[in-house]
Amino acid sequence: MMKIISFGDIHEDTSNLVKIKSDLETADLIVVSGDLTNCHGKAETKKVLDAVKKYNKHLLVQYGNMDKPEVDGYLAKEGINLHGNGYMFGDIGIFGCGGSSPTPFHTPSEISEADIERFLTNGYNKIKDAKWKVMVCHTPPRDTATDIVRSGMHVGSQTVRDFIIKYKPHVCISGHIHESRAKDKIGDTVVLNAGMFRDGWYIEVVIDKGNLSAALKSVA
Repeated sequence: MMKIISFGDIHEDTSNLVKIKSDLETADLIVVSGDLTNCHGKAETKKVLDAVKKYNKHLLVQYGNMDKPEVDGYLAKEGINLHGNGYMFGDIGIFGCGGSSPTPFHTPSEISEADIERFLTNGYNKIKDAKWKVMVCHTPPRDTATDIVRSGMHVGSQTVRDFIIKYKPHVCISGHIHESRAKDKIGDTVVLNAGMFRDGWYIEVVIDKGNLSAALKSVA
């Protein structure tokens, strides 16, 4: 069995970690899907990760659009960078893409749709033979319940959606759009966005005896 706990959009507020202490301590892996900081860099990222490591040191992490580009290099030096990478855990493969597609707000780490495809492909190629595939993309796929802003507009990535349709990962963990906390499906792929961590939600993925479950969970 493997249990993965994932959250993102922390934005330097780790106060909810203690409320999910049990899930953190019993997880095989913690995945942070992006936006650890508020337009900050390595020092603030380290503070966030140190807070998580109090409960579990088994981490994979990628930067989000609200993290400075230097965070990507810092995570790589720490050996935990998920962005553009893939990791195998037995027959389970996890791969990711951080940053975000372009926004109207000119945030620190925005990348093109072409780069999103390239980074996802790089990661996928490292886990392509895995029985179970878990995709982690800070930007949610377009036209799902996970990419809707307050106006009702879908602002996710078409590239991410197309990638899911083509490669059919079992799960896609996303974030970025705080107000679009949701669970949805594209074909057989379960797509989840837990929203902003301080709002009290996170994701649990359990793979056990040939079955996979993926759910949104509340700290309450």
